Amino acid sequence: MIINQSEFAVSAVKASQYPQDGLDEIALAGRSNVGKSSLINTILQRKNLARTSSSPGKTQTLNFYRVNDEFYLVDVPGYGYAKVSKKQREEFGEMIQDYLETRAYLKGLILLIDGRHEPTADDIAMYEYAQYLNLPILVIATKMDKIKKNAFNKTEAAFRRHLNLNQDNVTFIPFSSVTKLNVDQVKDWIDARLDEE
Repeated sequence: MIINQSEFAVSAVKASQYPQDGLDEIALAGRSNVGKSSLINTILQRKNLARTSSSPGKTQTLNFYRVNDEFYLVDVPGYGYAKVSKKQREEFGEMIQDYLETRAYLKGLILLIDGRHEPTADDIAMYEYAQYLNLPILVIATKMDKIKKNAFNKTEAAFRRHLNLNQDNVTFIPFSSVTKLNVDQVKDWIDARLDEE
């Protein structure tokens, strides 16, 4: 995938606000502060297209980024945000559920999990939910630049222990936005999803 053009398109909280141009979409989900914005910026070769934040839970809408006028990357609000109210968490949950369950243009889900830690209960729940929806899933272990190379296998083993990564529709990739580890593999996975009918 060669990125010729990318732009922020729209923030949405309900279906009537989603883009109506019929382009395919790839959603990104993960805990707050797991590195979704960094991954978007890295893939799209932009510094600050998706704004990174030091305070978790900042993304409170579905943010659509149009790429090459061919597809959207959709940044979903992070889960596991302790600082928002229970009511807000429920509203986020409903918004995410409505999008993931009803969006016809959704071609796959990228689930980002911090590679320094074992998947949390929230990570496992999101993974199982994506499987229930029968979506192609790319599990990305983020922040791998903070892990010694000889510990990569340990990270993958922990992910395999907590998540059933041996499914046909599941791919696992260790990733770093700092060292650009496996950026091309992530792009290839997206390309393959967009090529599927």
